[in-house]
Amino acid sequence: MSERFAEPWGAPPGPAEVSAPDVDLHKVWGAVATEMWRRRPGALERVAARALRSPGLARALLTTPSLLAPWLIASVVVLGAGAAATASTHQPLVALLAPALAGAGIAYAYGPGVEPAWELSASMAVSNRMVLLVRALAVFAVDAALGVCASLASGTASGLTFSWLVPMTAVSAFALAVATLARSANVGVASGLAGWAITVLSSQAAESHFRAAIDASDLVAPYLVFALLCVAVTFYGTRTARGAS
Repeated sequence: MSERFAEPWGAPPGPAEVSAPDVDLHKVWGAVATEMWRRRPGALERVAARALRSPGLARALLTTPSLLAPWLIASVVVLGAGAAATASTHQPLVALLAPALAGAGIAYAYGPGVEPAWELSASMAVSNRMVLLVRALAVFAVDAALGVCASLASGTASGLTFSWLVPMTAVSAFALAVATLARSANVGVASGLAGWAITVLSSQAAESHFRAAIDASDLVAPYLVFALLCVAVTFYGTRTARGAS
């Protein structure tokens, strides 16, 4: 080959070959930790810290996406609209909306893709199962309370019974189990909503009314057994060691 076209061995690398300087990950995570923990605890967080005996668990609980103001406002709006529709049409819309809403909220309670600082929260001394349990119970309790208030507002006494709480438990457990295994809150929400929609439509086709999905006493045992199986799946899916992403 002609020397005119030969590249000298000592030629400097081109712009694309220049490697970027190393990133100081300790400094980056230090900044993330500072941003996460620098907020002074409010009254509710101090109460939660005393009740749970863990400031870290209280902070993790109160940073749950499903318990933040935008999500709570959206939940109130949805159930409020359902209460108004129930009062005017006498259809159990609150009882049908509450399980779907709770399932979506619990699917977004914990996991990668939900929290910007997932790796940091996963490295806390508090076990991921404990954080998941506390958050799921808190989200479920809030959604159940909102459902009861919506039932009261719509004037449907049957909405105050456990009839819609049982399917709500099953849908929430299913959405959480799928989100845990798929490591995606969106997949969990889609699965929970699809499963509940199929259940409602199947019951409607069999009994000729939508109330069958929440009023059929013979469905209580299957709902509870299914919920327990989903809880077992979630327990299995969170068996990984701390720090795994």
